[in-house]
Amino acid sequence: MKALKISHILIAFVIILTILVSSCEAIDTDGSLPPDSAAPDTTDLIDSGGDEASALPSIADVVTLVKLSVVAINTEYVSYDVFNRPYEQRAAGSGWIIDEDGIIVTNNHVVEGADSVTVTLADGRTFPAVSISTDSLSDLAIVKVEASDLPAVKVGDSGALRVGDWVIAIGNSLGLGISATKGIVSAQNVSLSVSAGQTLDDLIQTDAAINPGNSGGPLVNLAGEVIGITSLKVSQVGVEGMGYAISSDSAMPIIEELIQNGYVVRPWLGVGLYTVDEYAIMTYGLEVDEGALITLVAAGSPADEAVLEPGDVITSFDGEAITSAEGLIQAIHSKEIGQTVEIVFWRGDTQHTTYATLIESPPPS
Repeated sequence: MKALKISHILIAFVIILTILVSSCEAIDTDGSLPPDSAAPDTTDLIDSGGDEASALPSIADVVTLVKLSVVAINTEYVSYDVFNRPYEQRAAGSGWIIDEDGIIVTNNHVVEGADSVTVTLADGRTFPAVSISTDSLSDLAIVKVEASDLPAVKVGDSGALRVGDWVIAIGNSLGLGISATKGIVSAQNVSLSVSAGQTLDDLIQTDAAINPGNSGGPLVNLAGEVIGITSLKVSQVGVEGMGYAISSDSAMPIIEELIQNGYVVRPWLGVGLYTVDEYAIMTYGLEVDEGALITLVAAGSPADEAVLEPGDVITSFDGEAITSAEGLIQAIHSKEIGQTVEIVFWRGDTQHTTYATLIESPPPS
């Protein structure tokens, strides 16, 4: 009986020893897996990681290239408190040098209504604006200073951008000096209503951080070319990473007109407008519930020649249905100077049709 127990113990010992020996053969003394094991090959992972790292953009090089061409714009306004007492108000924005002879691009809203505009260059020199040309519809402006041999930045082709491309916003963020933020192109050809009667089209949406003071500054690609003019940011609660820039392709024709003429020439009808709403219906006793209400007709304008009057409501323009003042403005600007258009309007409870020949918009007064 004891011999049987001993034999059982010996058999168990041999089995355990065999298992231990087999386990030791599977592991080298340095702890590495044997050559014939199914270990994953990490060479490709390491190589691809290295390639990806080397492909990341050199933001510093781009900023160095462009920063000398970006300026801080400071403005002063006279405002009035609740007791109608005047006080001085200051604001800050950005701009960029498009011509070495002191021509600077910015946003209209940066300089609009300012009593004083000064430009501070990257080297610290400050110049007062000697002339300002603006276009409120596109939110673009040109500021001229008495300076020469300035470092102008190159303008690029915004049409070559793709969603996902890297972009860099450079500007006078928060009025604290020139700084840079990076991001990607999030969307293209965006239209955004920024105020009554004003819609900005062909905007570039980016998640690059844009703050007050950035307005008017350049949005550049990795070649250091301006492909957009930073204009606005959606700052609603819960909304992040939605900044917008006017594309260079849309901006350049307007910028060139501002430089050459001082204003932008567009087709002109010569009317003041208000979108028909409940207030307009009640105030004017209108018989229609949508359209563009005429509030003013300029003397000698195409509208005057077409016998349009304040109180008329335009509901169709050259075959296009009109439901708002903004829609009519866009319809007018889509036509050619010298083009004759059909206008359908309501006067009281009667519908009429007239024709107007659009002319050049007059210089701003």
